[in-house]
Amino acid sequence: MRKNYYQKLAFMGMLLIVLLAFQKYTSREKEDFPEVKFITESSAALNLADFDPNDLDAKQWMHLGFSEKQVSMILNYKKIVGGEFTSKEQLKKCYAISEEKFTALESFILLPENGKDHRFERFKTNAKKEISVSKKFNPDGLSVSEWMNMGFSEKQAEAILKYRNYLGGSFVSKEKFKECFIISSENYSKLEPYLLLPVKTPDSFRKSGNQYAIKSNIQYHSFDPNTLDLDGWKGLGFSEKQANTIINYRDRNLRGSFKSLEDIKKCFVISPEKFQELSPYIKLNTNRNLIQKQETDFSKVDLNMITFKQLLEFGLDEKSAGSMIGFRKKLRGFVNKQQILDTYNIDKNLVQKLISIAPLDVSNVPKYTLTEAPEEWLKDHPYFKYSADKIIFYRTTYTDDKKILKLLKLKPEYEERMKLYLK
Repeated sequence: MRKNYYQKLAFMGMLLIVLLAFQKYTSREKEDFPEVKFITESSAALNLADFDPNDLDAKQWMHLGFSEKQVSMILNYKKIVGGEFTSKEQLKKCYAISEEKFTALESFILLPENGKDHRFERFKTNAKKEISVSKKFNPDGLSVSEWMNMGFSEKQAEAILKYRNYLGGSFVSKEKFKECFIISSENYSKLEPYLLLPVKTPDSFRKSGNQYAIKSNIQYHSFDPNTLDLDGWKGLGFSEKQANTIINYRDRNLRGSFKSLEDIKKCFVISPEKFQELSPYIKLNTNRNLIQKQETDFSKVDLNMITFKQLLEFGLDEKSAGSMIGFRKKLRGFVNKQQILDTYNIDKNLVQKLISIAPLDVSNVPKYTLTEAPEEWLKDHPYFKYSADKIIFYRTTYTDDKKILKLLKLKPEYEERMKLYLK
């Protein structure tokens, strides 16, 4: 009896301890979940100038607006392609560079379009010359030829001068000179001891804005920014690159015209100071766009021939238009309108309206049998590239497309897509 009593007492004690522990656990205050912060691309305006992506180090890629992770991917991709980018087309394929980002940078990239421009090889040879300097100098006074004598290529020298002009005609300080991303960290280290510039940027320059530190002596007159061409913008004090950027911003981003002064002010190559200079002379005529806008009869425009500009005219934004043109190029032409609707990153409602109006001519779209298709075509075509190696292997033994398709063991929908481009 006594033994049973002690056993029951011990059990009750253990149960009490468990209940007390559970009560303590459940009474704890809930800990706040750590705040989640999402990394977004910086929207800060970039001081862009012509550059060779092969010359950029990690810090310079980040200066162009890429995150540390994106830069790592770009540099790894560079190693994969042989340690050097050979064309814009190749660089564009880098997964870390979005289509929008590539479009923003494309006009500044010192690479041939497709790697077949042999003149670029000569440029590359010159670009790799060793930078050398033997005496102190003020970079504000150097010409293109003097920068070239120092070891920079002609394109690099021109880009350095454009950056200097962007700052208002003077590099101002070593700090600002270092921000010229066409000059690598390694080359800056060689040049820095010889630069006759203050180390730090004066506060007066920081406050006044860096693009037009020296007020221009331009004789302004009234102008309509919607009618101004390249020479017109250059006449207002902008460089050719800046003028092209303004025109592209107007024609692509704003679909042909500035609708308000705020639209002009938002263009990143127009500094607040420059805008203040220009604003009294700006005479916006927003009705002009309705009168002069090119009117394309889209019922007569082949969807396999429609241009980027025509797609913008129809109302598509740059992202949709670029995606549609890019997918069509990969396919070597659409063979049915559903493919257009299946394109990624498009405004499906607007594209549906377009394809209901415009015709599609498929007569010039290349088609092959699996046994005759060029290897390059198989490996690049979106519908065939993932099966290209198997197709090339099987056709060494079999000459019948049906047999090869059977051996591929594709999902029905993938096989149907292939058949669109098979004879």
